[in-house]
Amino acid sequence: MSITAAAVLNAAERIRGLVRRTPVVLAEVHGLELYLKCENLQDGGSFKLRGATNLVRSLHADALAKGVMAYSSGNHAAGVALAAQRAGAKARVVMPHDAPKVKVDNTASFGAEIISYNRFTEDREAICKALAAETGATIIPPFDHVLTIAGQGTAALELIEEVPGLDALIAPLGGGGLMAGCCLITRHLNPSIRLFGAEPELANDTWLSFQAGEHRQIPPSETIADGLRSPSPGKLTFPIMKDHLEAIALVTEDEIRAAVRWLATKVHLVVEPSGAVPVAAVLHGKLPPNIRKIGVIVSGGNIEPSQLAEILA
Repeated sequence: MSITAAAVLNAAERIRGLVRRTPVVLAEVHGLELYLKCENLQDGGSFKLRGATNLVRSLHADALAKGVMAYSSGNHAAGVALAAQRAGAKARVVMPHDAPKVKVDNTASFGAEIISYNRFTEDREAICKALAAETGATIIPPFDHVLTIAGQGTAALELIEEVPGLDALIAPLGGGGLMAGCCLITRHLNPSIRLFGAEPELANDTWLSFQAGEHRQIPPSETIADGLRSPSPGKLTFPIMKDHLEAIALVTEDEIRAAVRWLATKVHLVVEPSGAVPVAAVLHGKLPPNIRKIGVIVSGGNIEPSQLAEILA
């Protein structure tokens, strides 16, 4: 199944008026210009609403009547729940038992039914498929679907439209839906923009896959960047990233915490650890030295208040 930049442009039309066009905030540090695409300010608290809305709004009325299902560590669950609610469809989501409470509550607030599972011993995708088979619900994949990828890429489309002349663009890496979509539309709009991914050292499945030239899988991760704990990149997303990314930057847990702190105290943005990962890469010199004007996809802002307080203390 192939996907092109045209799918991202089509997604932008489909979701227009249904998804917030988030602001871009300029932050200057170490002589660099960081153009922060603030998906932490998106409805539902993350970029995930983009892909979910694009897929949900592609469904016919009879499919919507049977409802939708998703599996997610949190942000995709909320995105699907909100997209379904706005489309008048029922949503059920499979979430890990240790998902952040703020993300569980966020998802529940949009009317979704939540099914918990143990991410160390159970297969969330298998659970979701079994439940969907019982009801005929449509599964909305978190990253490995053409319409999900296309929807996520609209974040980069908006950023590049608003900020011409970027030297580079960097986004966090989980399953790769966001990064893959960003790669496709960036290469279409401005092939000279250099593309980078950012990943926690404790969840380095995409980095390992890049080194091997093929998919690699890691055990369940304990990184604080809970949105980036996918055990391996997607079958659709990985080839796209392999073709377009110049490099992947790895960041430590302390570097992630420092980025959350910097965003809160210097830029006055509340950002979850996953969303702070690409900022951490920039702040800690993980990109080549000849890059100055950097677009950064800040993917989400759903952080536990207690975790934020601990990081800021």
